[in-house]
Amino acid sequence: MSKVILLADHRNGRPAGLVPGELPPDGQPALDRRARPLRDLRISVTDRCNFRCTYCMPREVFDSSYTFMPHSALLSFEEITRLAGIFTQLGVEKIRLTGGEPLLRKHLENLVGLLAGLRTPQGRPLDLTLTTNGSVLARKAADLKRAGLTRVTVSLDALDPAMFQDMSDSGFTPDDVLRGIDAAAAAGLAPVKVNMVVRRGLNDGQILPMAERFRNSGHILRFIEYMDVGNTNGWNLAEVVPSREVLDRIAAAHPIEPISDGEMGRVAERWRYLDGGGEIGVISSVTHAFCGGCTRARLSPEGKLFLCLFAHEGYDLRAPLRDGASDEELARILAGIWAGRADNYSEQRGRNMADPSRKIEMSYIGG
Repeated sequence: MSKVILLADHRNGRPAGLVPGELPPDGQPALDRRARPLRDLRISVTDRCNFRCTYCMPREVFDSSYTFMPHSALLSFEEITRLAGIFTQLGVEKIRLTGGEPLLRKHLENLVGLLAGLRTPQGRPLDLTLTTNGSVLARKAADLKRAGLTRVTVSLDALDPAMFQDMSDSGFTPDDVLRGIDAAAAAGLAPVKVNMVVRRGLNDGQILPMAERFRNSGHILRFIEYMDVGNTNGWNLAEVVPSREVLDRIAAAHPIEPISDGEMGRVAERWRYLDGGGEIGVISSVTHAFCGGCTRARLSPEGKLFLCLFAHEGYDLRAPLRDGASDEELARILAGIWAGRADNYSEQRGRNMADPSRKIEMSYIGG
C-alpha cells in the first residue's frame, strides 16, 4: 500500500519525485503554490460522446476505429464518490459531472444520488451540476433532478440546422437540444446555462440569433472563446472571436451592463440587459486569462487527477485507491498534489511552453 504521493516537477510539467503531503488546518481549503484554494472538482465519467464537434472530437481522429476506454478501466460510482468525499473535506464545494457526454454513462442518476449525500465540513450540501450536449437530456432531466442534481449546463453552438450539423457532426438537431433545455427547466434544474463556442467564419453569425433566442427565457447564455484544448482540433488564433467583440455585437442591438461579481473561481464575466431581458456571460480564456483565480481540479474517467484543462499529464489516484489506502492517506495524496500546483497555461499561452502539443484532449478530461 502506497503512503506517498506524486508531486509535479514544474520544470517540465511531468509527475516527479515521491514525497508525503500534509493536510490543511481543519475547515480550511487546500492551497496551491499561488494561494488558490481547492473549491471545484470536475469529474469526467466517460471519454465517449455521440457528437463529433470539430473543436473537440473531430471525426477524422475519433472515427469508427478509435479505441475508447473499456468500462472496466473506469472508476466505479462508489470509487468516484469516495474520492469526491475526500476532495470535499479539502475544500471542494462544487462538483460538475462532465465527459465526453456524461449522459452516455449508464445509470448516471445513481452516481448523482451518491454525490448528493456528501456534505462540506460545515455541513452544507454540494453544488452538484452537469455539463451535457443536451441530446438525450429530455428523457433524463427529471431522474437527475430527483437524484439530487442542482443545475445543468448545455452546449449549443448554433440554432441554424445546417450550421449545427457543421459544428456537431452528429445526427441530432438544434430542436433536440432545445427540448432538453426545456425539460431541464421544467424539472427544476434552473437556471439552465447554455454554452456557445464561437469560431470566426463558422458560427459567429449565430451570436445575435442565439442572444435573441435566450433573451427573456430565464436561461443564461454564455459565449466561449475558441480554445486550443488538446491536439486534434486544428486550433487557429485567427478563428478566435474575442469576447469584447461578442459583447459589442450584442450591445449594438440590446444595451447591456456588467454585473459585479468578485467570487474567486468564477470563469464567466457576467452581463445583463438594461431592459431586464436577463443575463449573458463571456468566457475569455484566450484574450483575458483567469488562471489567477482558478480553483478547479479535474478527475478523469479512470481516476487520474489533472490540475489544468491544458495539462500534459495527470496523477494516478486509482492505484492507491484500489491498493487499500485509507481516507487519510488519500487526503494527504490530494493535498500534496494541490500544494505543488502552479499551472497557468492561459497566461503563458505561446510563451515558454514545454511542448504544448502534448495537451490532453477535452473529450477525455471534460470542458
